[in-house]
Amino acid sequence: LASNIGVAKNKIREKEPIVWEILQEVMQGHPVLLNRAPTLHRLGIQAFQPVLVEGRAICLHPLVCKGFNADFDGDQMAVHVPLSLEAQAEARLLMFSHMNLLSPAIGDPISVPTQDMLMGLYVLTSGNRRGICVNRYNPWNRRNYQTQKSDNNNYEYTKEPFFCNSYDAIGAYRQKRINLDSPLWLRWPLDQRVIASREIPIEVHYESLGIYYEIYGHYLIVKSIKKEILFLYIRTTVGHISLYREIEEAIQGFSHACSYGT
Repeated sequence: LASNIGVAKNKIREKEPIVWEILQEVMQGHPVLLNRAPTLHRLGIQAFQPVLVEGRAICLHPLVCKGFNADFDGDQMAVHVPLSLEAQAEARLLMFSHMNLLSPAIGDPISVPTQDMLMGLYVLTSGNRRGICVNRYNPWNRRNYQTQKSDNNNYEYTKEPFFCNSYDAIGAYRQKRINLDSPLWLRWPLDQRVIASREIPIEVHYESLGIYYEIYGHYLIVKSIKKEILFLYIRTTVGHISLYREIEEAIQGFSHACSYGT
């Protein structure tokens, strides 16, 4: 790949794609140490499983900021790469961030949600407090939902759209077709707990082809003329969808990191 050190440095300086691929392969399963000076206590230096990103900024999770006594106003941190097997083993067994959840001084939890996280969770999950019963329009009707609006100035909203998956819903939010707290219907895998429930629907709407919609408080069931369940939709918001996706990715990332640790 490079005949000498000078050629290798030029490839790194020019940011050739092969450099990124090699770096990803080298750092696969390799911990790094982050240190914020001054190191006043043991949690001032912790180990992490790195995820390579573009740019010069270190993307740090807010839960570990209290241990570093760090905030997001431009603090600088040093990155150390343990080379020997002994140093890597020490980083995995003693210095990983998920191994330091309690304060070594007083034993209280140190990885606690910050005020920024609480405010973000509130914004994502607040949603629209108006329930389905106050919707003047049939929430199951997909036709012309963007053109029909309420004549009440206090509740200016469009009809509740239907989406086949979460990617379409987030794409509509990025295109500013819906808001973060706008109610929507998201297709969901058929859940036997919902299907077997004896809850009475709020409304039932029929179409000319025999398909009808059973509308409940938080979900909707589409049935055929033979009373077979075709689809199940849940009533949610883009904020809830984003939160659930973040939680799922966090669980997968934690499992991935633990697999390397073992």
